Amino acid sequence: MTTPKVGTREEWRAARVELLAAEKELTRRGDELARRRQELPWVRIDKEYRFETDEGSASLADLFRGRSQLLIYHFMFGPEYSAGCPACSAIADGFNGFVSHLANHDVTLSAVSRAPIKKLQEYKSRMGWSFPWASSFGSDFNYDFQAAQTEEQQRSGGMEYNFSISEAAPPMEPGTERPFDEWAATCGVDWQTYTLESPGMSSFALEDDVVYHTYSAYARGLDGLWGMYQWLDRAPRGRNEERTPDAPLSFFRRHDEYGNA
Repeated sequence: MTTPKVGTREEWRAARVELLAAEKELTRRGDELARRRQELPWVRIDKEYRFETDEGSASLADLFRGRSQLLIYHFMFGPEYSAGCPACSAIADGFNGFVSHLANHDVTLSAVSRAPIKKLQEYKSRMGWSFPWASSFGSDFNYDFQAAQTEEQQRSGGMEYNFSISEAAPPMEPGTERPFDEWAATCGVDWQTYTLESPGMSSFALEDDVVYHTYSAYARGLDGLWGMYQWLDRAPRGRNEERTPDAPLSFFRRHDEYGNA
C-alpha cells in the first residue's frame, strides 16, 4: 500500500484545485457519453423469451411492468449455484433504493438470472431484497445477451463477451488454483461452472407493443453501478483490493458474511 504524503493545508488545497479541474473534465465527458448512449440505434426484439417471476410466467414485455423503459442487470446465478455471485450481490445491494426513483422516471429495474425462480426467491429473502428478479431458466436470453456461455463455448471459445469473441479456456494443470476459486466456492460450484455465467446490464424500450434493445455494458463498463466502489474511490485508501494467499478475495463479501467486522 502506498505511503500517504503529508502536507500543509495550502499544499492540499492547491493539489485539490488541480484535481477538481480533471474531475470536471471527466464529468463533462461522462455527460457526452450518456448522450451518445441515448443516440444508439434501437434493435427490434422479435424472439420470444419466457421468464418466471414472483407473479408467474412472463414475457420480456411483461418485465416492463407497465413502463416504457427496462433496465436489466444480468446477475451471475447459474442453475447449479447455491448462492448468487458475491460481486453481483454487492452491486445489487443498492437496487432496493433505486427502484422507486427509476419508476418515477418510467423505468423498471430488474435482475435476470438463469437459476430457477425458487433459488432466486430464497436468496432474495436471505439478502433482504425486494426488487424484481426474474428467472430465465430454459431460455436463450442470457446467451443471446452475452451473459452466459455453454460448456462447449467454454472449452473451445467462441462466446462473445464485452463485444469481443473469447478464446478457448486453457487446460487446467493438476492442483492449479484460479484467482477466483474462493468466490466460486462461496456459490457452491467450481471455477468452470462459475464462469458459465457473466455479469452485465442491458437496456430495453417498449413502444407500440414492440420491445427494442438499446444498450448493454459488461466487465469494467459496470463500474459505475457499484455504489460501494463509488464511495471507496473517494476514501483515503481506495478500493482496498489487496489480496493474500490465505484470503485472495477478502476485500468484500456478501453483506451478511462480515460478522462483527
